[in-house]
Amino acid sequence: MGVLPLTNREIKEQMRRECRARRDALQVNERPIMSMAITERVLTLVDPYTTVMAYASKEPEVQTMPLLRSLLAQGKKLVLPIIQKEDRTLRLSYVASPSDLTPSTFGVPEPVHCEEPAKASTIEVAIVPLIGFDRQGNRIGYGAGYYDRFFSDHPGIPSIGLAFSVQECPQIPTERFDHRLDYIVTEREIIHIQED
Repeated sequence: MGVLPLTNREIKEQMRRECRARRDALQVNERPIMSMAITERVLTLVDPYTTVMAYASKEPEVQTMPLLRSLLAQGKKLVLPIIQKEDRTLRLSYVASPSDLTPSTFGVPEPVHCEEPAKASTIEVAIVPLIGFDRQGNRIGYGAGYYDRFFSDHPGIPSIGLAFSVQECPQIPTERFDHRLDYIVTEREIIHIQED
């Protein structure tokens, strides 16, 4: 009997492991330098917007604390998600300072003790984490679908994924509920995804 081909889900899980391993293998002293290059590119992309949804990173992701501080220093309204494990959705809160964040679900820093509810309808652009990406704007996240669900419920918000260039994949298999990013920013470049 022949070997059954892998399902899209199994292929993505394999890619997730490979991308995570490549990201985790980056030198500890390289990450802040690469993250700063990413921050500078992102700031040019979000310059026209007033209300920006972003996320607080945890190691060994692209470090976003300098980005959050810069956005606030520029007078932007900063919105961060709070993970709701029960229904796998994101609750939104304005953040006045990165010092207001506390490690919460999955160790992600969130504004759980000083929540100021924000509406998704006010968000002009969203910056999201990822584990893998391809040049068509497809993203591999952590596997729970929080962001796919968010963008499905709130279509039309431009989305920017942050990653180190080692997290690039040749082609990620997709399913109909997968959200496609508008931009991916690495330490090397801004990839603008054009509509088909």
